[in-house]
Amino acid sequence: MHNPPEKKKIWSRITRIEHIRRRLRDHGAKPCHEARVLQAWARAIPVDTRRRRAEDFLPLRLRDALPDLNTELAGLARLACEHSGEDGSARLLVELADGQTVESVLLPRGGLCVSSQVGCAVGCRFCMTGRMGLRRQLGSAEIVAQVALGRTRRPVNRVVFMGMGEPAHNLTNVLDAIELLGTLGAIGHKDLVFSTVGDRRVFERLPQGRVKPALAISLHSTSAQLRAQLLPQAPRIDPEELVELGEHYARGTGYPIQYQWTLLADINDSDAEVAGIVRLLAGKYAMMNFIPYNVNDGLGFHRPSWERANALAGQLQGRGILTRLRNSAGQDVDGGCGQLRARTLTQSRS
Repeated sequence: MHNPPEKKKIWSRITRIEHIRRRLRDHGAKPCHEARVLQAWARAIPVDTRRRRAEDFLPLRLRDALPDLNTELAGLARLACEHSGEDGSARLLVELADGQTVESVLLPRGGLCVSSQVGCAVGCRFCMTGRMGLRRQLGSAEIVAQVALGRTRRPVNRVVFMGMGEPAHNLTNVLDAIELLGTLGAIGHKDLVFSTVGDRRVFERLPQGRVKPALAISLHSTSAQLRAQLLPQAPRIDPEELVELGEHYARGTGYPIQYQWTLLADINDSDAEVAGIVRLLAGKYAMMNFIPYNVNDGLGFHRPSWERANALAGQLQGRGILTRLRNSAGQDVDGGCGQLRARTLTQSRS
């Protein structure tokens, strides 16, 4: 039986990509060797290929160290359980090396939603993750490890940072993960989607990166007062300013901003909100994603009827705003953020 303190001591050395690079260099790796090992890990493929074997290009000392290193990398994100949905999604409960758990979701058509924190400090009223608060940050290697794990289950060609946590609150680790995924990880830059409630640091840092991801902004209301109620710990940026910041990034990257709007019955599904969206997004390089609420028992929010949601999307489309009505993935498998983790913890205590 493993000794927990010793396990934590061992694993803590490689929670960040830089820790892995340092370990590789300690074993004689040059930049080309680092790249080959990191590429194989992020893509979930062997270092050896039919055309070139490890002994042909990796230093002996590094080859000898690879089995132990690969074991450690595999231990960064282990599959605790998997729940498949009828829509083709699969929610993964992922156990980290220290025993904490996060959620990843395999989405239809090659997508993967990953977590950036254990818990979240934003405290969105309608989100199960928001109820648990922030437990800890994920290291950049732990974020990439979710992609490597997902790729052992099915092909992944799109990664969205929309799982547990607010990526802006773990910005350096998330951006380091994005850089690796957008280069050695073979994910197209526009297929890396950074999702945020809005933070000025995001609009400062993202344009500076080698890999510039697409941006999704959780708007949820055009009323600053209502938005503050729904997202109590989000930075106080008026929706008008938030959209202007998003527009500047969109024009600089050539990717439209994806505005996320969780539809909550009788709260933000009014005709007045539709008029507000038109006012904010008319002429902008943007699209609106309407996502009917994925019900969390006990939070007091409800999902509007599909007919109502469809009518709202139709109103926006008719007024020139590109709009998608998206059914939340994994409705039948506790698909809302934090639901699977919460349910599993409850079961383990009973």
